[in-house]
Parts: sequence; structure tokens; C-alpha cells
Amino acid sequence: MHYAQNAGGAGGFTPILMIALLFGVMYFMMIRPQQKRRREAEAMQSALGAGDEVVTIGGLYGTVTEVDDDTVMLEVAPGVQTRYARPAIARVVTRAERVEDPVTEDADTVKE
Repeated sequence: MHYAQNAGGAGGFTPILMIALLFGVMYFMMIRPQQKRRREAEAMQSALGAGDEVVTIGGLYGTVTEVDDDTVMLEVAPGVQTRYARPAIARVVTRAERVEDPVTEDADTVKE
């Protein structure tokens, strides 16, 4: 009978431990990876520039012609442009080559 009282006291702590363990597993398996994907998508969308070939969340391929604060203009066919919200861009297929400012490059090389 003395043994039954000790076993009952330890049983009250086990459900709380199991709930905490379950929450920890859910955090590392679901919440953290989702936050990482969201940060990566935001970084990709903020780095969009003219000339980038992108795919929208609807599967439409296009080339970025203009970037605004909230919208992106895509050329989906020669002479056909459509406007999309930045979050509608799913991924960048190819990045346009960015030309660096030639004035700063020349200033660095002239020092010789």
C-alpha cells in the first residue's frame, strides 16, 4: 500500500512532461522550418529586379520588367505585361546579370 502512494505522486508529473515534449517536437518539426521558408521567400521577393525570370504561385512564367514597393510587372509574352503582388512570386528561375556602377569600379582601379 505504501508503494501505491509513491507511484501515484509520480504519475501527476508525467502528463505535463509529455505535453511539453510534444510541444518541443512540434516546434522543431513544423514551426521552425515554416519560419525559415517564410524568411527565404521574403528575401527572394525583396531581391527581385528587372530582367529576372520568375514563376508565380499560379505557375505562370514571366520576366520582371518593373518592380514597385508592393507589385511586380511581368512580361509573359512579347508586348504582354501583367501586374502581380510580390508575394505571388513563387521562385526565381534565372537572375538577370546586374551591372555594377562603373564609376566606383574605375575609382578603385585608378589608385595604382
